[in-house]
Parts: sequence; C-alpha cells; structure tokens
Amino acid sequence: MRAMVFDGSESRLNDMQVPELIPARGELLIDIHACGVCRTDLHLIDHELPHPKHPVIPGHEIVGTVAALGAEATGFAIGDRVGVPWVGHTCGHCRYCLSARENLCDAPGFTGYTLDGGYAERTIADSRYCFHLPAQYSDIEAAPLLCAGLIGYRTLSMAGDAQRIGIYGFGAAAHIVAQIARHQGMSVYAFTRPGDVAAQQLALRLGASWAGGSDEAPPDELDAALLFAPVGALVPVALKAVAKGGVVVCGGIHMSDIPSFPYAFLWGERRVVSVANLTREDGTAFMRVAGQTRLEIETTTYALGDANQALSDLREGKLTGAAVLSIL
Repeated sequence: MRAMVFDGSESRLNDMQVPELIPARGELLIDIHACGVCRTDLHLIDHELPHPKHPVIPGHEIVGTVAALGAEATGFAIGDRVGVPWVGHTCGHCRYCLSARENLCDAPGFTGYTLDGGYAERTIADSRYCFHLPAQYSDIEAAPLLCAGLIGYRTLSMAGDAQRIGIYGFGAAAHIVAQIARHQGMSVYAFTRPGDVAAQQLALRLGASWAGGSDEAPPDELDAALLFAPVGALVPVALKAVAKGGVVVCGGIHMSDIPSFPYAFLWGERRVVSVANLTREDGTAFMRVAGQTRLEIETTTYALGDANQALSDLREGKLTGAAVLSIL
C-alpha cells in the first residue's frame, strides 16, 4: 500500500510502498478516506518531539471505513465509518489510568508518532480507542474533529466557567473551539499572527466579538486565554491580558521556551496550565457536542502525495483553518 513515511533522516516525508496490514486481536483494519494535517505532525518531522517510532507514518486525524476486524474487536462492523485519534493505546494499570486520567498514562501509544498513522491508504487501530463520527460531516470535514476538535474541546474545558475567552493562534483547533465557546454563550476574542487578515475575518465570521494581532491588547479583560500557537513568548502576553483569577491554557504538545516575566503578571491568582492528550471520555463528549451543533469546518484539501506541501504551508502560516489529506 502507499504511505508517506518519516524515517528521521530529514524534515520531509518519503512517498513509499509499504507492506499490507493485517489486524491483530482487538484491532480494526481501516481503509482511509481522509487524514487531517496537524501541527504535531510538523513538530514530529522538525525533530521537536522525542523518541518517535522510526520509520513512522504520521497522521492522527483519520477518517475511514472498517475493512476487516481482528479477533475480539468491538464496537464496529465491517463497512462502518470510523475515526482514529491521537491516543491509540493506554496501559490501563498505571496510577493515571486507574484514576480516570488515561491522558497522562505512563506507557501510552500515540497514533502517527509511536504508532503508524493515517498518511497512508490503510491503517490498523485498537477498536477501543476509535470513535463513531457524527453523520452530518463529510470525511474531509470530520478529520479535523479528531485532534483539532478534541484537543480544542479539552483546552476549553480547562477554562472552567470563563465568559470572556481569548484564543491565541487562530488555526485548525481555534476555529472549531471558537464555535463551541459561542454555542456555550461565551464571548470570543481571537488573536492571530500580526497582519493575518484572513484569519481575523474567519474569526469574526464564526462569531468572535473581536479579532486582532497577537501584538494587540483586547478591548476587555479576559477570563481565560487558550494558546494554540506554539510560541512561548505569548504566555506572558496572555497573562497580561487575563483578569485576576484568570487562567492561561497551553493547548499544544510543544512550545518554544517561555521567556522570563515579572511575577506581577502572575500575581492575583492567575494560573498557567497545559493540556496533555485526551481521554476517551473527552472524545465521546466532544462527538456528542459536534453532533448537536453543526460546526463550520474550514479546510484546505491536499492529495496524499502532497503531504510535504501541506506541512510546508502549515509551517509558513499559509493556511486558514485545517489542512486535510484526501486519500480515497
């Protein structure tokens, strides 16, 4: 089968033929229709994430149909549409798994990082970690739900009962979470790269109260700031923008170093927290919300063989919304 493979030797993927797959016990064999292109994939090929599988097929926003079932695979039948997310395995017995925090598992498997992912014609996945997808979304639209949507949803949940939400980095995750926040009655303030008029216009079209560059101050104090841009320098900027008791939530897997800043930025019971992965409960809850609320998913579509171009466009900030590989 055809796959785009990262061998670790350089920051690009190789277009290759790899062996056909056979599902093991509990696994699904999936014909892939679409796979989202996530900034985590970019961190992977830019050698910013430690200890990846080598070689590895990236991609963890996978939409396809079940082609075959391994013994004891549950929850799906042949022909079902299926979504495969970032978390592909947890150990089930560490103290995190045993306390409903499987997102912090000590021995996890991550799709497209330590497990082969979706930049390919087929993949295999543990049926216990896969999701049924809301029917109203096409395969291309559904792909970003599986990371941008899921991580955005968990990031928003960590803002608690905040009413004025600032979102820094208005890309794939942000444009989905902004709609959920508006659906929940929150006011959204969108911060983009300075001068990114297209992203600012998208934010306003999706219901943001205000949109501007990350070098601008919002017109109102924020209750919470969600950071999706992997730029550590934005942490003190966001702290200055949140009111006393506010929280800055860092939603990415990797971020450049956070510069030093005066304690006064943090004082007043402000907090800085990170988001790590997701739980299956998160996924089920988010898919329920996505099914009840018709989210507008902004995508740019690429062929499988153009995955390197998609990653380059993401790196250079040329995308509005999410990039998705169309495979079958």
